[in-house]
Amino acid sequence: MEMKAVEGGITAPKGFKAAGVSCGIKAGTKKDLALVCSEVPAKAAAVFTTNKMVAPPILLSRKNVSDGIAQAVLINSGNANACTGERGLSDARKMSELAAEALDVPSENVLVASTGVIGVPLPMEKVERGIKEAKVALDVGGHLEAAEAIMTTDTFPKEFAVEFELGGKIVTLGGMAKGSGMIAPNMATMLGFLSTDLVICRTCLKACLVEAVNKSFNMITVDGETSTNDMVVIMANGLAGNEKLVLGEDDLPVFQKALDLVTQKLAKTIVKDGEGITKFLEITIAGAKTFGDAKAAAMAVANSNLVKTAFFGEDANWGRIIAAIGHSGAECDPWKVSIHFNGKKIVENGMVASFDEDDVLGILKGEEIEVLIELGVGRERATVWTCDLSYDYVRINAAYRT
Repeated sequence: MEMKAVEGGITAPKGFKAAGVSCGIKAGTKKDLALVCSEVPAKAAAVFTTNKMVAPPILLSRKNVSDGIAQAVLINSGNANACTGERGLSDARKMSELAAEALDVPSENVLVASTGVIGVPLPMEKVERGIKEAKVALDVGGHLEAAEAIMTTDTFPKEFAVEFELGGKIVTLGGMAKGSGMIAPNMATMLGFLSTDLVICRTCLKACLVEAVNKSFNMITVDGETSTNDMVVIMANGLAGNEKLVLGEDDLPVFQKALDLVTQKLAKTIVKDGEGITKFLEITIAGAKTFGDAKAAAMAVANSNLVKTAFFGEDANWGRIIAAIGHSGAECDPWKVSIHFNGKKIVENGMVASFDEDDVLGILKGEEIEVLIELGVGRERATVWTCDLSYDYVRINAAYRT
C-alpha cells in the first residue's frame, strides 16, 4: 500500500489515547492541560532545546527519556514553568508523579512539557485537579482536544497522521505540535509529540527522529527566536507487530519517509500559523558549495526582518535578499547570483533582470510564495520555510502577558 493520510493525529496508532482539559492555568475555559499515553511501555526518543536557559520540564524529561522508555506525556499550556528555580523543578517532578499515579505507571516513564509565560510558578492545585480530569477523559477520540490544549498563541490545532505498510504489517504514525511565535531552528523550536505502533530499536528510533527534525522543525523560522522549552518526543509502542526495525534494515527508509512527511507537515503548519502571518514563504538556496552554506544563506534570508517586511508590504525589494545572502557567511559569486519568485526571474547575474512589475506584484499578493536563489558556486541546496513580518506580530507580542 502507498502511504496515506489518516484521521486521528496522536492517537491514530494502535494503543494510544489522549485527553485535553481546562484546569484554570489559562483564563476562562480554554483547554490548557493535555495527556497522551500508550497502553504499554514504548520505546522513546526526544530532542530538546539548545537554549542555555533551559526550563525545568526539559531537565526532567531529558532525564526520564534517557533510558529510551516512556509511556505517557503530560503537557500544560499558559505557563512555561521556566526560570522558576527549585520550585519549578519540584513542580515538574510533581507533574510526572501525579500523572504516573493516575495512570499506574512508573513516574520515570512520564515525560512533561510546558509552554506559555516565562517566570511564573505553576498553580499546582489546578494542575493536580486537571490531571485527574484528563485521566478520566482519556480516549482514542481525544486527539483533537489534546492538540487544542497545548496551544498558546496558535490560532488552530496542529495534527497529522499517516498509515503505511512495513514488512507485511500496517503501521501508523501520528503527531501533534504547537507553535506560532518564538520559532527558530536550533533543535526543534516548539513542542512536538509523535506516536507510532511500530516495533523499532531505541537507537534506530533516535537516529530517525534526529534526521527528521533536521529536515523539518530545524528548517522553519518565524521570528528567529529559540524557546527555553522546545522539545520533540516520539513514542513507539510496537503494537503493529512488524519485525523489529534496526539500523541497516532495508525497511528503515520506509519509516524514515513517513516520519519526514509527518514532521514536515507539522513544521509547515506551524509556519502557516505564524503570529500575524499574511504570507507563507519557501526559501530555497541552490548552487551552494556545501549544504551548510545553503542552509546558512536560506536562514539569513528567512530571518531578515527587512526581507520579511518587504514581503508583507508586497514590495519586490530584492536588494534586501542580496544583502542577507552576503552577510550569511555562505560562499557565493556575486556575478552569478539569480533570484526567482514563483519561477519569475527577478535577478540575473547579480543584477536586476527585466521583468514586469505588475506580474511580480501579482505574485507578491499571493498567500504562498516560492523564492529560489541560485548562488552559482556548487550543487548543494537547502529549503527553509518562513513567513512575513506584519503589524499584528508586533501587536501580539507587545501584549503577550496581558
